[in-house]
Amino acid sequence: MSKDIAAVYADGWSRIVATMIRLTGDWSLAEECAQEAFATALRVWPESGTPDQPLAWLTTVARRTAIDRVRRAAVEREKLREVAMEPAPWTVDAEIPDDRLELMFTCCHPALNVEAQVALTLRGVAGMSTAEIARAFLVPEKTMGQRIFRAKQRIKQAGIPFRVPPGHLLPERLSAVLHVLYLLFNEGYSGAGELCREAIRIGRTLAGLMPDEPEALGLLALMLVQDARREARTGADGTLLTLDEQDRTRWDRERIDEGATLCERALRHGKAGPFQLQAAIAVCHATASGTDDTDWTQIAGLYEHLRRVAPSPVVDLNRAVAVAMASGPHAGLELVDAIDELDGYHLLHATRADLLRRAGRDDEAVDSWRRALELAPTEAERQLLSHRLAAAQRTGLRTAPPTAPQPAE
Repeated sequence: MSKDIAAVYADGWSRIVATMIRLTGDWSLAEECAQEAFATALRVWPESGTPDQPLAWLTTVARRTAIDRVRRAAVEREKLREVAMEPAPWTVDAEIPDDRLELMFTCCHPALNVEAQVALTLRGVAGMSTAEIARAFLVPEKTMGQRIFRAKQRIKQAGIPFRVPPGHLLPERLSAVLHVLYLLFNEGYSGAGELCREAIRIGRTLAGLMPDEPEALGLLALMLVQDARREARTGADGTLLTLDEQDRTRWDRERIDEGATLCERALRHGKAGPFQLQAAIAVCHATASGTDDTDWTQIAGLYEHLRRVAPSPVVDLNRAVAVAMASGPHAGLELVDAIDELDGYHLLHATRADLLRRAGRDDEAVDSWRRALELAPTEAERQLLSHRLAAAQRTGLRTAPPTAPQPAE
């Protein structure tokens, strides 16, 4: 793919898909027409040059493709009339509003369960692949593919309409939109920073749109504090660094202060939800001068609160790390070994390996490092785990247990 088309794809895929969903009401047809439009661009643009208004060009091709598909099917004549009569949504690029947030609210339709809303919106609006969405949900790609397929079938069979919801209906879609934004941010956190910046930008818009929604404020606070540490997460050679290895002078203090202020403002509403609690935990980490200065007891308490309002095995794993830091590796290991739903999650095994090593059980730690290495999804994480495994193998058996586990980020 040429650089020009790749740039248009990055910014325009979701807009075109969402527009076609609105025009056709058919999620699969919308994606197919968008794919056909980009395939046509790959054939035509290298010879004719990139058009002045590439998104308008692509949308026109996608709309014509939809008309052709519906005409050939010859079973949805009313839909053909609607598509044919619909005015072009964009005439010039300069008039295209920055409407991704609007599209998220449109696609997060309450007739679907929240998981389906989030998965389909990540696919349609964020342009994430099924494999990327599956990784975000910690499920196999095949499982996620089946979920997306079933959701599309439900949309088609039930005739679920996709329209921009009026203001009074936004709150019922807010939870799914927040999850979409955070998963988008996380995808950027482990890869392209542009996604982090885009998620934060949309998060700011959302917090301005719904200033009395504490979870919207909490999510923005969480993303700001996490992003403040992003540059310090890797060393000069690109190797991932754990929290206690990071140079805290590289953290963006202005962002941390902004996030802490937003978190406090959100918590004053007295309705502490999952994103506010995660933001509070992130602020605890970011405002401590070092690992030894971190209030691990408070963090463990916040995770305990979080597991009550949003129970998940990942929350249990993070709580186990905090408990280990506050009370020792044996207490953390007991909690980690009680988790039985994350065997395919590399951080479960990495955490267990670290706690085993700290507890002086090096042979078992090596086995867990190997298992974590097998499951690690990115090259940076594989490098980090390879270094840990090599270090554990060089160290050999200990004669006494160490004092504390490594904190996990």
